[in-house]
Amino acid sequence: MKPKKSSSLELVTLCCRALDGKKAEALRVLDVSELSTITDYLVIATGGSEPHLRALRVELEKAVDAAKTHILGMDTAQESGWLVVDLFDVMVHIFLPAQREHYGLERLWKDAAELPVAKLLAPPKPAAKRRAATAKPAATAAKPRATAAKPRAKKPKK
Repeated sequence: MKPKKSSSLELVTLCCRALDGKKAEALRVLDVSELSTITDYLVIATGGSEPHLRALRVELEKAVDAAKTHILGMDTAQESGWLVVDLFDVMVHIFLPAQREHYGLERLWKDAAELPVAKLLAPPKPAAKRRAATAKPAATAAKPRATAAKPRAKKPKK
């Protein structure tokens, strides 16, 4: 049974934050749910070197383990310049720059909708602030009527 779309999107956000935290470059997220029967999202990132790729993979594994999500598979062939982590509804691809250009996953999945990574990386709004921002303003207390000062009648002089 497939998890709900919202939990998949939460996993995408988790992956993006983990990769961004370790300085992944050119982070992109493609929604392939309408195009693929294998997965719903592709997270694509670039690392600067083989050691950087390993550091990105390790950080991703830690984040996924902390979220108690199961990693279905991982292809981490040494010196290939391309790591793949299968999280069922989310597939994470981490490349060296030359391999990313060569394989061109973005070109291959050009019909996929791209999710804005900046929005995924934005810190979540606290619940109280979110409620306050969406709550309707309360009716203002009735203000006392301003009464114009009546001119005093002059007393007749005696």
